[in-house]
Amino acid sequence: MVPAPPVRRRLVGRTLRRYRENLGYSLGDAARILECDASKISRIETGQRGIRGKELRELLGEYGIEGEQLAILTVLADPRGAFGWHRDYGDVLHGAWEDYLILETAASRIWAYEAQRIPGLLQTPAYARALAEADPALDDDAARDRAAEAVMARQKSILGEQRPDIHLVIGQAALHQQVGSAEVMNDQLRRLAEVAADGGNVTVQVLAFESGAHAAAGDGALAILQFAGTAGLGIVHLGGIAGGVCLESRSDLAAYSEAFDQLRASADTPAQSALLLRDLAGF
Repeated sequence: MVPAPPVRRRLVGRTLRRYRENLGYSLGDAARILECDASKISRIETGQRGIRGKELRELLGEYGIEGEQLAILTVLADPRGAFGWHRDYGDVLHGAWEDYLILETAASRIWAYEAQRIPGLLQTPAYARALAEADPALDDDAARDRAAEAVMARQKSILGEQRPDIHLVIGQAALHQQVGSAEVMNDQLRRLAEVAADGGNVTVQVLAFESGAHAAAGDGALAILQFAGTAGLGIVHLGGIAGGVCLESRSDLAAYSEAFDQLRASADTPAQSALLLRDLAGF
């Protein structure tokens, strides 16, 4: 079985095809720009092969793409983009989840929903370690320790260095599902309360039990990445035990973005959520 192309290459290729088709160019027209055969352009657009930086700039220049769009696609297409913080944790990051984390480092906006657990970007070390203890994919304590360390490395990169706009919706069940000891859970709730009250680049909303049926009732976890200056360019990750799945089509991005907007509307406001978390944390 031939493995699927990396999601970064699929995303870049799909975007290049959209730009080409919007201009009415054929594969042959694009091939003439790069002085190559049409089959190479086809493989680039399907993600079967990557594209060199010089070739990407030539194509995008012909397509009239510049500024932030050019910068973002250059980052996504660069094979060195796979060598961020996650490089050191490849042994405990797998499949579509690793693909998602690579793309997350370039995102300007992160939206995420978690029904049963605290989002990884806000987990305490002890909470992350307790989750790792229950992960069937981690064989021993060394792997569980590394998985928890990876959560902290991710937070350092995204919260401390990248600082994108982050909006998190957390199901109320996650606040009552005890992970680890009571002390671990109390520390985690205090961490959430502090972030919710901070008013920085992270917005937290709680989806209360009373909210009833909602747009993500059939999903345990989903995340959406969007990139600055590139309307319609993004990725959706749906969680799963084996790493979940990444969706990169514009229709999937639009559908899940609309679902997330509905989740935000159904959830308590950020101010209400901050008060609830403060009460649960015992402040």
